[in-house]
Amino acid sequence: MRGLTAAVHEVLDRRLLNASPAPIAVALSGGGDSLALALITAEWAKIHGRPLLILTVDHRLRPESVAWTKACATAAGRLGATFRALAWEGEKPAVGLPAAARTARHGLISDAARAAGAKVVLMGHTASDRLEAAVMRGAGSTTPSPREWGPSPVWPEGRGVFLLRPLLTQTRADIRAWLTARGETWIEDPANGDPRFARARARAALTGDETDTVMPPQDLAGLARAATDLAGGLCLPRQALQDAPQAFLAAASLCAGGTARPPRSDRLERLAETLRRETCLTVTLAGARIEADGREARFLRDPGRRGLETMALAAGQTAVWDGRFEITTDRPVRVQALAGHAASLPPSQRAALHRLPAGARGVLPFIEGEGSPVLAPIPGVVAHPLALPRLWAACGVIDREPA
Repeated sequence: MRGLTAAVHEVLDRRLLNASPAPIAVALSGGGDSLALALITAEWAKIHGRPLLILTVDHRLRPESVAWTKACATAAGRLGATFRALAWEGEKPAVGLPAAARTARHGLISDAARAAGAKVVLMGHTASDRLEAAVMRGAGSTTPSPREWGPSPVWPEGRGVFLLRPLLTQTRADIRAWLTARGETWIEDPANGDPRFARARARAALTGDETDTVMPPQDLAGLARAATDLAGGLCLPRQALQDAPQAFLAAASLCAGGTARPPRSDRLERLAETLRRETCLTVTLAGARIEADGREARFLRDPGRRGLETMALAAGQTAVWDGRFEITTDRPVRVQALAGHAASLPPSQRAALHRLPAGARGVLPFIEGEGSPVLAPIPGVVAHPLALPRLWAACGVIDREPA
């Protein structure tokens, strides 16, 4: 078998930019997998002159976590990396703790990476993790298998942040043998052997004879490239969706709706069948309104869905409104939905508004006394629509570190 260092460097060469001032972020728990990844990535970063950022999350779930964070800080110092300790504060749920911890962890890591200017976070998932995920699915879980490359799974915290897993061809045993040969020690989290958790039960159920059948990801990039921005929503040629995979329909709905919870499979099946059978349709899915005629299909934010709240921004602040627009302002403003305020728009903005589909109008961001930055430029206020870049990230149009 090819050496571990060479295998990881091959993935880093393929997915990362050799010359970039942006830091490479590594999520380090102190466990064997993430420690090996940090050590190998540090070698690659030194070769290419890239700064290294180590991110460690303390979930505040065990008394040992403070010591674990200190051990990670020591490792980062040994590697000459910048270190950030992150903490999941607040009350913890009594039910669904692993999923909640995962969401919190990804949110903290994504925020910290973006603040540091890192666009890619490396994570230490292995071939063993893929096997465990398969066992969990066999027991009725919906746990997905980790992919080598993909966007952060949290929204909107994860916007613009990609995850890279260079160890997916390596087993946990091989990684620990590599660490032992180097005289390294690592942390073993007792939760990994706690049978209360599905992951621990799956790990215990592995016999060593399992094989990992890696299904190639669906090619959704071509469909995503056919999409265009429509006032923060998405527009596609109707013909392109005639036999669109359900995964693409789910992604387009989530991106246009600004939501994060995937739709149920039965609702996706009905949408796919309706698109094949009917020329004109209007349906809602995952917070989105899908309108289609014989020429085009439009994925818009469902105007009947709650959540169009007013958001106050301070001078110099950037925030995401309604999961669909990233808004930056040089002065204090209050952002709200345009519904009910169209009459107060300047004439040029009213004309632009009437050129949009009716379903896209009321859900645009509006700033009292100034109008909508989506309809026309407003000095000092910038609104970036997120649906299209989010769709490109989800569908693999972006397959390596952005410049």
